[in-house]
Amino acid sequence: MDGKELLPHLFRTEYRKMVSVLGSLFGIEHIEQAEDIVSDTFLAATESWSAKGLPENPTAWLYAVAKNKTKNWLKRNNFFQQKLLSDLRYNIPEGEEIEIDLSARNITDSQLAMIFAVCHPSIPAESQVALALNLLCGFGTQEIADAYLTTKTVIYKRLSRAKEKLKEAGIKIQQPTFTEIEERLGTVLKTLYLLFSEGYYSTSHNTVLRKDLCVEAMRLCYLLVEQPQTNQPAVNALLALMCFHASRFDARVNDMGEMILYQEQDETRWNRELIERGEYYLNQAGSSSELTRYHLEAAIAWWHTHKEDSSEKWNNILDLYNQLLILEYSPIAALNRTYAIAKARSKQEAIIAAEKLQLTDNHFYYSLLGNLYTGIDNEKALLHYETALKMVTTHADIALIEKSIGQIKRS
Repeated sequence: MDGKELLPHLFRTEYRKMVSVLGSLFGIEHIEQAEDIVSDTFLAATESWSAKGLPENPTAWLYAVAKNKTKNWLKRNNFFQQKLLSDLRYNIPEGEEIEIDLSARNITDSQLAMIFAVCHPSIPAESQVALALNLLCGFGTQEIADAYLTTKTVIYKRLSRAKEKLKEAGIKIQQPTFTEIEERLGTVLKTLYLLFSEGYYSTSHNTVLRKDLCVEAMRLCYLLVEQPQTNQPAVNALLALMCFHASRFDARVNDMGEMILYQEQDETRWNRELIERGEYYLNQAGSSSELTRYHLEAAIAWWHTHKEDSSEKWNNILDLYNQLLILEYSPIAALNRTYAIAKARSKQEAIIAAEKLQLTDNHFYYSLLGNLYTGIDNEKALLHYETALKMVTTHADIALIEKSIGQIKRS
C-alpha cells in the first residue's frame, strides 16, 4: 500500500486518537487548536511521504510529528504552557517539557473522556451525534453534511455552536466519575444508537446503508464495554443489537445498491461470527435485572437472525414489542409491531392496528399498509404504495416501492 492509499486509512484510524489525547491535554476551550495540530500533522505526512516515500513505521511517524508540533506550539504560547503546568493534573518540575502521552492506554482513556464530554446534556442530540462524528470518528464537515443531507455551512455552524455550549458550561475532557457515568451514560448510549441508526438506514440519496457510520458506532460501544466502569448491562445490550443488525449487512443490499427485504435475504450471506458475538453480549446484558429498550430491541433483532417463519418466533417478537412500547413508546416501534401482528395473527388485525397510528407524515406507514393490503385489497395497496412513492427520497426506497407496485400489477 502506497502513501496515497495509506494516508486516508490512517486519517480515519489515528486522527480521532490524537485529537482525543490533545483535547484532553488542552481542554474543550482549545479543542480547535488540537484539531489544527493533528490536521497539520497529516498535511506534513502528505508532503513528506510524497517526496521521500513511506517511513518504516507510518503510525509512529505521525505520533512523533504530532508530539513535536504540540511541543513547538506550547513553546510559542508560553502563557498557555504555564497554564497547563499550573494545573494539578500536570505535576511537572519547572523547566521540563509536558509529555505528550500517545500510549495505547492514554488514547483509550482520552477517547472515553471525549465520549462523555461530547455527550453532555447541555447540547442537543443532533449536535452530540455531529460532534461524535467529528471528534471521535474523524469525519469532516462535508462528510457529516452528506450523511445528514444538508450543507457544509449548516454542519459547521452546528459544530461551532455545540463546542461553544460545552465551553460555556465549563465541561472538562477528563475521566468521568462514577456519578457522571450514572448521570450521562444514557445520553452516551442514545448518541451511539442514533449514530448506528443513521448508518443502518441512511438518509443519503445515494445509499440506504452507510457501513462506515455503523462501524464507528460499534467501535465506540465496544470501547465502553472494554472499560470496567462503563461495562454495564445496557451497554452490552446495545452492542448486541448492533452486532445482530450488522450481521445481515451483506444480505441487505444487492450489487446495484437496492435494498433487499428481510424475507428475501440470502441467509447464507449473514455473518455467523457477528451473530455469535451478539449472543455473547446479550447474555452479558442479562447479568442483572435491569431492562432497557436496548435489551428488548436486541432480543427482537436476535429473533430476526432465525429465518424460519415459526409462530414461536413471531409471538415472541410481538411480546417483545408490547414490552418495548410500555417501557418507552415510539411511533416507529408501534409501526414495526403491526408487522409482527400480521405474522403472528393476521393481516386484517395488523391493518386495524396500523391505521390507528395515523403516521401520515411517514412513508414507512404507507409502505407497510401497502404490504398489508396486498392480497386483501390490491387497489388500496396500490394507493398506499403510490402515496409512499411520493414521499421517499432515496433511490433504494424508490426502487423497492416500484418493485412492489409492479408485483401487484402483474398479479
